Amino acid sequence: MNRALWTSLAAIGTAQALKIPDRLRQSGRFEWADLFRTGGMPSSHSAGVVSLATYIGLKKGVSSISFSLAVVLSLIVMYDAMGIRRHAGMIASEVNQLEDVLVKLTEQHPPYVHRKDKELEERLGHLPEEVLGGAVIGAAIGWLSYMTEFPQQRPGKACAAFIRKSLYTLSSRMVQ
Repeated sequence: MNRALWTSLAAIGTAQALKIPDRLRQSGRFEWADLFRTGGMPSSHSAGVVSLATYIGLKKGVSSISFSLAVVLSLIVMYDAMGIRRHAGMIASEVNQLEDVLVKLTEQHPPYVHRKDKELEERLGHLPEEVLGGAVIGAAIGWLSYMTEFPQQRPGKACAAFIRKSLYTLSSRMVQ
């Protein structure tokens, strides 16, 4: 079993599930489709990549190549979610509004006909706070996955080992 993969998938699932109460609060409706929709609070993409980076950092150490790759992947995904994907969603919103105007214009001028096509998805990207929310959830799930990996150890020993390992890693980086 690949624990890092399952950790990341658990973070994505948790973030997607947390979108449902937000939708209920906003619209008063429950929709299963919200489990698979992009955009909104929290960012499941951020949760997935940050949980992966957190788990790998705790498991392999922050000086490992695996951790470096996971961090770079996380930064690219989070930047993309706030930048390109968010702007694509804003453009989709404008295109949908233009089509509404076009439909009204063709109704006013009977020789011309325009049927409205399926609207473009507008919830593509994330606001910075949505990305941050996903990152916090991802870090928590990555840490929880690492801490529960060895259930035969008592929690006190696992916490002490985690703190010792973290301090050792930090001190060895300061000496270099």
